[in-house]
Amino acid sequence: MKPIPTFTLSDYKLLKKITKANLSATSAREIKLLNEELDRGTVIEDSVIENSFIRINSEVIIEDMGTKKQMKFQIVLPSQVNIKESKYSVLVPLSVAIIGFKANDQVDWELPAGNKTLKVIAVNNCN
Repeated sequence: MKPIPTFTLSDYKLLKKITKANLSATSAREIKLLNEELDRGTVIEDSVIENSFIRINSEVIIEDMGTKKQMKFQIVLPSQVNIKESKYSVLVPLSVAIIGFKANDQVDWELPAGNKTLKVIAVNNCN
């Protein structure tokens, strides 16, 4: 069973705004999927969310459960993307797959490389 994502109120509002402003053909699929996650997710006040939840600006370590490879990156706004610094847009498939989830959650998601089971290993929200 897929876990339910949890979003802070401020992230929820910002993500909804981003999805409305970025209706390009290249990100249409991710925007649709992100909207679906926002619609089915839980929204809570910023002050009460646990630090283990992935949100905008979170640094995360995830593991592909099939290959056992781990990846560390930060989820950022589209204007802050820097691949050399492992800062990925909230609109890329990998970010859409895990935003709103927390450490130890496992998520099944269709990525460009195929269906993957991703496990959230660690989340850092000290930014």
